[in-house]
Amino acid sequence: MALATEQLAGKAPLTKDERLVIIASSVGTVFEWYDFYLYATLAPFFAALFFPKGNETAALLSAFAAYAAGFLVRPFGALVFGRIGDLIGRKYTFLVTIMVMGLSTFGVGLLPTFTSIGWWAPIIMVSLRLLQGLALGGEYGGAATYVAEHSASNRRGYNTSWIQTTATVGFFLCLGIILACRQGLSKEAFATWGWRIPFWVSILLLGVSVWIRLKLHESPVFQKMKAEGKGSKAPLTDSFLKYPNNKYALLALLGATAGQGVVWYTGQFYALFFLQITLKVDYQTTYLLIGASLLLGTPFFIFFGWLSDKIGRLKIIMAGCLIAALTFFPMFKALTHYVNPALETFQNTTEIVVAANPADENFVLFVMPNTKFSEVDRVNDFFAKQGLNVKKVAPEAGKSVVATITGKNPTTGQITSTRVEGWNPGSEKALKQALTDLGYPKEADKSKINYPMTLLILFVFLIYVTMVYGPIAAFLVELFPTNIRYTSMSLPYHIGNGWFGGMLPLFATAIVALKGNIYYGLWYPVIVAIMTFVIGTLFLKETKDRDISTYQH
Repeated sequence: MALATEQLAGKAPLTKDERLVIIASSVGTVFEWYDFYLYATLAPFFAALFFPKGNETAALLSAFAAYAAGFLVRPFGALVFGRIGDLIGRKYTFLVTIMVMGLSTFGVGLLPTFTSIGWWAPIIMVSLRLLQGLALGGEYGGAATYVAEHSASNRRGYNTSWIQTTATVGFFLCLGIILACRQGLSKEAFATWGWRIPFWVSILLLGVSVWIRLKLHESPVFQKMKAEGKGSKAPLTDSFLKYPNNKYALLALLGATAGQGVVWYTGQFYALFFLQITLKVDYQTTYLLIGASLLLGTPFFIFFGWLSDKIGRLKIIMAGCLIAALTFFPMFKALTHYVNPALETFQNTTEIVVAANPADENFVLFVMPNTKFSEVDRVNDFFAKQGLNVKKVAPEAGKSVVATITGKNPTTGQITSTRVEGWNPGSEKALKQALTDLGYPKEADKSKINYPMTLLILFVFLIYVTMVYGPIAAFLVELFPTNIRYTSMSLPYHIGNGWFGGMLPLFATAIVALKGNIYYGLWYPVIVAIMTFVIGTLFLKETKDRDISTYQH
């Protein structure tokens, strides 16, 4: 116990057993993130496999909705497993979570598609996503708490920052395996059965992770608390119904994790979807660009974790939120400029006007079997799929929707205008022909991509991610007392990341389709990040020098 006390106080180097704690916690958490992100990365592809055909944006929104379902349930996993972790122990709890995650992910690889079992396919898919979300809701808090409670006070930020790398490393691993499968198989083979391979691989990763974690022992801080009989008998009540614990939980959400969540998902996932769906970059190039940015950016999780031990956690997180909010719009516009200059030129030289009644437009997040789309929705869907901005104007008398495309024909040099009324079998064909005549680029020209500048922009996005995410585990661990730490830190973390962050692709895609502007979805992360900056700056205080073995604020 004396040696453990010296280590926790920073007076002795970490032993081999302490290093094992960091490695085992990190490896297992990498695996869980790998599992969780497989679906996210393949969401555009799954839209065609597990949802009915017809409206492509609606199918994509359905895929994102199922993706978001896993995030929505994460706070409930935090409550269930957080309570178990505070009552029984950290080690036991995240052994259970890793088993649930691994088996539910493997189940996705066995799932029949919509053409085989109809609506049962998305129903089962969502059910498995819910299990994944529950498991991840319990995993992160356990791993972060476990590592922090083994760490010296002067290197808590550094040690827990290794846990912070796991989401990005899991994402990188996910991209790598999917890319290998898509390159090693024909397009048809991957579409029919090859997409299942990354999910099957998870069972191997599960075995390795469980084997490593079985070697761990309970944290010394938790053991000390149990020995002194100071554990909480009702972690949920003590965390969220007693003051000031409930105040800190709310402040942790609104003043730290909400902004951190949207910055993280914008910098990693929304950037990926923006490249692939909006800017029409092929999947291989997209994966390589995102993968390269992850590889370059990941060490900065460790750097900002280390820096937080020197200057504090909060100021780094707040700076990341503010800088991201101020630069997302110009950075994404720059991404368009350097990735698909032909699309940027087309948008600047072509005017697309949609005349319709805004009351006929539907803001659809969750597409259900009985969801109906108006003619306006279908026109909005068409232009959203093309990654084009439109100008919305008042409706014409007696017309449900009128779309007009005006631009210069690149062959003749003459200004042409195409007008399409309503939505019928010929509308989409007419609009596509009008775009083709005006030189619309259907896909990004890889030879015209400015790779150094594109990679620089994606790398900067990752720097934002590492600033807000690298110190967050240490900050949350230090914010709450030992006897309710697992429960208290898990809920705000997973609401911030699961609800505010995880819903980002869904909200942003729906906003873009509704407003007719490919950048409009960025208002969501910008507003949330600014909210977090204001609340965190005004109401939260630095935590880096706190004693985490205490049982009260």
